[in-house]
Amino acid sequence: MDGNRGHLLPIYVLADESGSMSSHIDELNDGLRSLHQALLGEPMAAAKVRFSVLGFSDDVVERVGMVDLRGANEFPRLRTRGMTSYAKAFEDLIARIPNDVAGLKGEGYQVHRPAVFFLSDGVPNHGEDWQSAHGRLTDRSITPAAPNIIACGIGDADAAVIAKVATSQEFGFVANKGVDVGQAIAKFCTSLTKSVIASGRSLSSAEPQLVVDRPEGFTVAIDVI
Repeated sequence: MDGNRGHLLPIYVLADESGSMSSHIDELNDGLRSLHQALLGEPMAAAKVRFSVLGFSDDVVERVGMVDLRGANEFPRLRTRGMTSYAKAFEDLIARIPNDVAGLKGEGYQVHRPAVFFLSDGVPNHGEDWQSAHGRLTDRSITPAAPNIIACGIGDADAAVIAKVATSQEFGFVANKGVDVGQAIAKFCTSLTKSVIASGRSLSSAEPQLVVDRPEGFTVAIDVI
């Protein structure tokens, strides 16, 4: 396709759908619906973003795939199931992200490095080598479109693991001790909304950048001891 249709930022929400989330999955679904409504009120920012929602447990299910939120219908709901395979989550992105980026470029867009907002309430499956898949995903010599990963841990998530999932120290967050899981999910969704809107606006500026808003009631994971 000739010409330049503008700049886009692919954003993925990679959300834990394991059984331990069953008591709070409705709150996460409500938060994502609120994000959608907020973006409809910010059409200039929404125009710069393509948005996916992926649920992971024993495998990955695409709930929303690379949509322009301005024209998206109501989001399909995340549903709890199975265990917590971080390896499957990252393996899926190794294949998915390059295909999505190539597709957007084929449509004539300039594509910025994707952002993955990762949310988990637990630890990876015992004995699982998720680090190898994560390493391939984030190594730009292997995956040129390697994403920035913003990792948020709630509930029983391990701060040290969340810090390793994040691609930068300032991108790893865990909910403070004593914070209700439902409240933490609400704060995550509020922060996600602010980050998406601010990043979308930034793409129209002279210095486009990924903007990450730290969720209220969360601590940088690397600081937790």
